[in-house]
Amino acid sequence: MTRSRIADLSLLLVAMMWGSTFLIVQHAVRVLPPLAFNSIRFTGAALLLALITAVFYRHEWKKLSWRMVGHSLLLGLFLFMGYGFQTMGLLYTTTSNTGFITGLSVVLVPFLSLALLKHAISRYTWFSAILAVAGLYLLTFTGSVFSLNKGDGLILLCAVAFALQVAYTGVYAPRYPALPLATLQLAFVGLFSIAASLLVDGTAPLAHSGALILKPDMLWALLISIGPTSAFAFWIQTACQKYTTPSRVAIIYATEPVFAVLTGLAFGGETLGISAGFGCLCILAAMLMAELSPEPARNGVLQQDRN
Repeated sequence: MTRSRIADLSLLLVAMMWGSTFLIVQHAVRVLPPLAFNSIRFTGAALLLALITAVFYRHEWKKLSWRMVGHSLLLGLFLFMGYGFQTMGLLYTTTSNTGFITGLSVVLVPFLSLALLKHAISRYTWFSAILAVAGLYLLTFTGSVFSLNKGDGLILLCAVAFALQVAYTGVYAPRYPALPLATLQLAFVGLFSIAASLLVDGTAPLAHSGALILKPDMLWALLISIGPTSAFAFWIQTACQKYTTPSRVAIIYATEPVFAVLTGLAFGGETLGISAGFGCLCILAAMLMAELSPEPARNGVLQQDRN
């Protein structure tokens, strides 16, 4: 099995972890405000990766440079903006609109790949992206239609931010060791989240978070969010984007709502309509098409550090 195939399967595992734990995180942010939750989540994830690096990969810290710190800050800023705009947008729009518009990053990433990495955009990539967006629409708007409201602009900015994070990870991942880059990125997300939480929610949520964390449901949600869905997920993404294209990453990540739906069916007492089921099939078909199609030359990945 090629490194590219292993990378894509690993990223599919990340999408599965995100989708299958959505219900747990959703319940947690009803107790602790999202910005405060993300503060603890990403700071904890950064500390976990820093500990793993210090114990098992200490030599990788010797490759630390100010350039790596700056690029990590940029990736962390994009990731924070993605979660931040999504959180704010949810105050004004529906979860259906949020899921669909966030998924539009699937078609934004190929453009960014072309601009940043000079990746060729094949007809297979475009067809896969369009098929994934169609599947997201069918999955998200079961029995309803898409209608715009004032929160959708914020969600569109969220989609752009997530697309930029995926695309720029494709730029920086080949240049640096994965663990320090992922650790610094998550540390910056944690710092940005702390600042935003204090600015938006005040000191109360973080001040009282200690008591809330001790609740079993909250503790379980944080353990899952800090470990599998943050620390290990972004470590995997950073490591794997050395061997695959950002466009494939975006299409693979489009399967996240499919896993969320399957989790809802199994544990949330939800039902799946014909339209939603067909949407899931479209997304899975898009992923398989992207995976089995000929891979264009990844000039940007193979080039040496350009800056």
